Amino acid sequence: MPWDIWLFFLVLSLILPWRGRVRMRKLLARPHVNSIERLALYSSTIAFQWVAAALVAWRAWAHGFTAPQLGLTIRHGTRLLFASIVGAAAIAAFQWLNLRRVGRIPVEARGSVQAIAERILPQSSVELLPYLALAMTAGLSEEFLYRGFAMAVLVQVGFQPWAVVLLSSVLFGLAHSYQGRGGIVMTLLIGLILGTSRIAYGSLVPAIFWHSTVDVVAGTAGPRYLTPSAAAGAGKTL
Repeated sequence: MPWDIWLFFLVLSLILPWRGRVRMRKLLARPHVNSIERLALYSSTIAFQWVAAALVAWRAWAHGFTAPQLGLTIRHGTRLLFASIVGAAAIAAFQWLNLRRVGRIPVEARGSVQAIAERILPQSSVELLPYLALAMTAGLSEEFLYRGFAMAVLVQVGFQPWAVVLLSSVLFGLAHSYQGRGGIVMTLLIGLILGTSRIAYGSLVPAIFWHSTVDVVAGTAGPRYLTPSAAAGAGKTL
């Protein structure tokens, strides 16, 4: 396997988790994150993810990876659409119920979840649209990086399907280590579901829909249950 492909794996496994933790530590060290800072966070993350996905796509194509290998196919369109919509609806319901459950826990017992929510979730209608753009970007770019590129490389190296799903999910979990241990575990479990769908459907389409749904619901329902004062400030938009 070419050296630059392994370099990307190094970035996914070490550099990205480190970068996320550093950025989150800086945010948590601040008593308050204002709207301009949140918008800057959203825009810089969107730009970074698109650049990363484009760079990886360029090198993958240069080394002969095909669209089917990367999950960039739409076969059995009706089946894919049905799975995408039904799965997204189920995930949205689960995410919403989980956020409502967390919202019923006393604030002082929520730990880092509360602190992170206060700093990164949109707290006004002005912040919501850029956040939704970020959610869609994450659904597309992260699925390409972890379920498209990473899984294609692991398959080509010779790993069994179960190992491919597991290893790509571990990388995905590490990328969200800024959320703490609970975030790593939860993201890893979500990665297992998304990775399984990638193999089952031979396409990234359902995983993109499902991933985007998780983030969209977090940004729309999260403020209502985790930062109610922010939800009031957002007015009817939230």
